[in-house]
Amino acid sequence: MSETPVIETFPTVDAWAEAIAARLSETLGGAVRDNGAAVFAGPGGTTPAPVYRRLAATDLDWARIAVTLVDERYVPETSPESNARLIRDVLLQDKAAAGRFIPLYTPEVTVDRAAIVAAHALADAGGRFDAVLLGMGEDGHICSMFPNSPTLKTLLTPTLKPTVLGVPHGRDGAAPTIERLSINLPYLMSAGRVILGLKGEAKRRVFEQEAQGDPRIQPIAALIAAGVPLEVLYTEAS
Repeated sequence: MSETPVIETFPTVDAWAEAIAARLSETLGGAVRDNGAAVFAGPGGTTPAPVYRRLAATDLDWARIAVTLVDERYVPETSPESNARLIRDVLLQDKAAAGRFIPLYTPEVTVDRAAIVAAHALADAGGRFDAVLLGMGEDGHICSMFPNSPTLKTLLTPTLKPTVLGVPHGRDGAAPTIERLSINLPYLMSAGRVILGLKGEAKRRVFEQEAQGDPRIQPIAALIAAGVPLEVLYTEAS
């Protein structure tokens, strides 16, 4: 079993965001140089916004970089709940406006049909991510891998092909409140670089606890057990 990665600590949100953006841009730039193209996958939410603003201002050959999401709510981009909206409004601006966006959401009949469409689109883009940014919820979820979700064990199965799955809304008040789409663990296993950005002491405690958990049902433990190339960058500031 792989060892839990060292948690790298940064004194301010600015220093934390700068370090994450620098590593992501280094990896994406290297992939473009070596392969002529690169794919980046990141989360929605407010936490990554300072990282995205720095990435957007970075000199990269963005016309050769595809950008996608690690998960998405099953809502159109016009919705304030849309993760794609954050990507378009914050990351795909400035120099990064030349990047190509691959959405996970499409207006299919069901979330599972939309997942199939998204899986094909990502496969067409190479089926592998060069660089990934992850966030983590205070319940320990990453992507849309939620505790007690009926899709959780499938999402965390390391022997499947990289794909996208539909995630039903939780029952009896459990998360998520909206149907979602999520990449699976094998996408993270095959990635060139995976950075988990943590803000606030509460999330650090959750990470340390989850790292010791059951990889069949706890996503952080699954990342570590599967040998995902994980770097954990943390700032106490939130």
